[in-house]
Amino acid sequence: MSFAGQLSLYHVDCNLGHARRADLATVNALTRAHVNARRQGAQLRLVNVSPELQELIAFVGLEDLLLGRRRGQPEEREQALGVEEGGEAGDSPV
Repeated sequence: MSFAGQLSLYHVDCNLGHARRADLATVNALTRAHVNARRQGAQLRLVNVSPELQELIAFVGLEDLLLGRRRGQPEEREQALGVEEGGEAGDSPV
């Protein structure tokens, strides 16, 4: 049985407005809470997350999981430069 395509029925908001510090123990606890919520068919959503905790979550690579943001979303990426290479008329493509 695959749960990859199923939507969760419940959303649980975790208000972090009163979290005193941003450390790895906090990130660990939030990750465990997220996993437990998913096992129960719910989705954990973090609200009022301090900028320091957001940075720490991103630093350890859990931004997509805990904050719902994907790294390198199109609107955040830099535009690719339009570099074109010129060639001679008789050159064969490589």
